[in-house]
Amino acid sequence: MNPNTCCAYCHSPRYLLEAGLEKDHIIPISKGGTSIAENICWACHKCNQYKAAKFLVPDPATGESIPIYHPNLKNWRDHFAFSENGAKIIGLTPTGRATVQALKMNRSEMMSLRLNWLEIGWKPQ
Repeated sequence: MNPNTCCAYCHSPRYLLEAGLEKDHIIPISKGGTSIAENICWACHKCNQYKAAKFLVPDPATGESIPIYHPNLKNWRDHFAFSENGAKIIGLTPTGRATVQALKMNRSEMMSLRLNWLEIGWKPQ
């Protein structure tokens, strides 16, 4: 999948996002990240806003600090899946669970929006 076609975190499609995608430093500069290509991804405004300078986030199942999902080093499908109805993102691993919670990927307005997108033909990837 072309990294510029959807949010690297929640997989919201760029063409359906009013604000488009924003450049994100996966490992924040404030946490030692750099501006090299492998540390840059494209994120929707809300994921970028909720991520901010986060790097380590708690796994809701264990409370352990986990590095946030790194879209350039890890495969999305290994860590996340969409629910059967396509509205919810499910964290499959500690990284997935921690990232879903930290970026508030399943806030009610986002799940409603995904259901609306499904009605017009969007398919979760």
